[in-house]
Amino acid sequence: MSQPQSRESRGFPDYELPRLVRLTDNLHGAAFFLMKLLPARHMLDRAAADGRLKPGGTICETTSGTFGLALAMLAAVRGYKLILVSDPAIDEHLHKRLIELGVTLEIVEKPYEIGGFQTARLDRLRAALEANPGSFCPSQYGNADNPRAYAEVAEQIAERLGHVDCLVGTVGSGGSMSGIARFLRHLNPDLHVIGVDTPNSVVFGQPDGKRLLRGLGNSLVPPNVDHSQFDEVHWVGAAEAFLATRRLHQHHALYQGGTSGAAYLVADWWARTHPDRRVVTLFPDEGHRYVASIYNDDWLAALPGWTGVLPEAPQPVAHPSDVRPSWSSFRWDRRTLDEVLAAGTPVARDLAEAA
Repeated sequence: MSQPQSRESRGFPDYELPRLVRLTDNLHGAAFFLMKLLPARHMLDRAAADGRLKPGGTICETTSGTFGLALAMLAAVRGYKLILVSDPAIDEHLHKRLIELGVTLEIVEKPYEIGGFQTARLDRLRAALEANPGSFCPSQYGNADNPRAYAEVAEQIAERLGHVDCLVGTVGSGGSMSGIARFLRHLNPDLHVIGVDTPNSVVFGQPDGKRLLRGLGNSLVPPNVDHSQFDEVHWVGAAEAFLATRRLHQHHALYQGGTSGAAYLVADWWARTHPDRRVVTLFPDEGHRYVASIYNDDWLAALPGWTGVLPEAPQPVAHPSDVRPSWSSFRWDRRTLDEVLAAGTPVARDLAEAA
């Protein structure tokens, strides 16, 4: 007879790993219910095991996306108190669900001149930690347990699909892509890795700015982003990502969010231009939170830059500072961020030769 599960170990194991869906002859999608459940559970398990998180304790974190939802779900079933620091960009449906799950949600109303909302939120997070002695902060941006958690996904992909030539996915905290790429490269050192970001995100060298496409990108460079894992970087605008999200649903019946659309746009193009290569792309969360936005034709039609037409291919750029608003690509060549930014425009000569 199996032993009863302790409250501190409860979770959602059936929802942590993705469904692997064949989209075309050489393209597979790893479609998650909620990708952040896996690293959130892994981080809480490790913290509980070594005493950093006590039974009935308090968790404090800053997030405006699905990592907060994953923490809220786990805190609810494990009996933890959860304090989340966010900003006005948080989705209203996510906001309501977090409150329903018992989260104490602190909204930072004004961004800092340098570092924007991200730095302002980090300051508020520090204040919350000081006000709650003994509380635990998962620190998804810098916690090495974040990328480590994705060993399970890499193992699933390798067991089910065998040899993989290209991995495509969006980059926010850096955990999923840096982790999965690192593990898969033990099997295939030549694995081609493509990171997908959005304009006005600093993760791959863009200046910080307002971003309509959420769930990827950042206003700070997270320590968990291992830039040296990436062969290419693509920047996808909101309108293009949202239209690709709809195409993913219409053509493949996968009802996903906007980050999945951005990944699909890039992966589908790369798979079509490399028909002899096997491609896997990550779809981080389902689309139910976006019924009133991405899946609403009137909302889409009112978007700045909305044309209803997807570009056929990205525009290659010579440097991250040259990124276009719609869809740009850049040969990263497994370099660090400092190496890329220091190289400057001479990369243009290599880019022109490759084209």
